[in-house]
Amino acid sequence: MKKLIFLLLGFLMVTICIAQTQPVKIVFDVTSGESGVHQSAMRHISTMSTQYPDSEFEMVIYSSALDMVLKEKSSVSKDLEALVKKDNVTFKVCQMSLDRYKLTSSSLIPGVESVPDGILEIVMKQQQGWAYIKESK
Repeated sequence: MKKLIFLLLGFLMVTICIAQTQPVKIVFDVTSGESGVHQSAMRHISTMSTQYPDSEFEMVIYSSALDMVLKEKSSVSKDLEALVKKDNVTFKVCQMSLDRYKLTSSSLIPGVESVPDGILEIVMKQQQGWAYIKESK
């Protein structure tokens, strides 16, 4: 019985190790205007994109989180500028939110792209099998 349990545990560990190396696709949802949430979100996407280079990561920013991607207001601009250069990371901002606050794409940190609707972007990613992470306090 002990041998069977040992074999099952060994099989489980091998399965977990293999599963952790499989590429994933994750979309991060950021709506908070709090700089602490922005910093935490950047840590998550930075760490994961480095640890899992074959995986894809997208951060969708909208509503009160716009300051995160604005050249003149971002508390994470240096990190964001570095991350937009990675092949497996993208940052998307909601055009409807930009319009609501009367902002243009020239206000954005270079490399940040706009999408017509942030919520729809997230829904479409989920329909394509992407995992969803809500960044909040």
